Amino acid sequence: MQAVVDALGMTPLFERLELPLRQRIEAISETVEVGAEHVLSQQGALPMHLYVLLEGQVALSSTAADGTTALVEVLHPLDHFVLASVLSRLPNLMTARTVGPARVVAIDADGLMDIVEHEAAVANALLRSVSREFRTMVRQVRDLKLRTAAQRLGCYLLARVQDGTAMQAEFRLPFDKGLLAARLGCRQENLSRAFAALRGYGVETHGSRVILHDIPRLKALAVPDEVSDPGAF
Repeated sequence: MQAVVDALGMTPLFERLELPLRQRIEAISETVEVGAEHVLSQQGALPMHLYVLLEGQVALSSTAADGTTALVEVLHPLDHFVLASVLSRLPNLMTARTVGPARVVAIDADGLMDIVEHEAAVANALLRSVSREFRTMVRQVRDLKLRTAAQRLGCYLLARVQDGTAMQAEFRLPFDKGLLAARLGCRQENLSRAFAALRGYGVETHGSRVILHDIPRLKALAVPDEVSDPGAF
């Protein structure tokens, strides 16, 4: 199994840290394997760990006082979560639940904060990550206010294309359409209508398989941001 220190070195969060610092973080970490629908952190609870996702997917959701729950994000390896709560020492604003079997690194929150207080390099790494998370949140709020569901779906599909010069592309959605609808801020029936609207722009679907027949035309509809942050989608 991959050593924790090597896994940490692969993550955007800790990749710039020197080996001795990653080893200190490894000393306060453990690798945890869990099944589907396992709650790793609960909304309203104080964070005990900072988590780094190594395998699987984790859904972040928030529940209102009336019991209404909304999916905020679906995370993939090598994402991390509850960093803002760890740094602020405030209760979690979201619940983190595994979509399927997953493997995570759980970093002791108190131990990490002790390191942060004495190591500027670690503090800078966490500050950069929080800044990226804030930019991602602003992009998502802006999309909800400025783009239709079909445009948001189009931008999401275009972000899955690896080749920026491609005219066509084919790929599979990383999770089911129920999660995708929540991720895009709409109901599943609205997502179905959005997919139907995109058929006229060359989007073909077969279950989780998606074929983009005319990327330039889809771009003309969705108008994706010219410059996107890594991991923005």
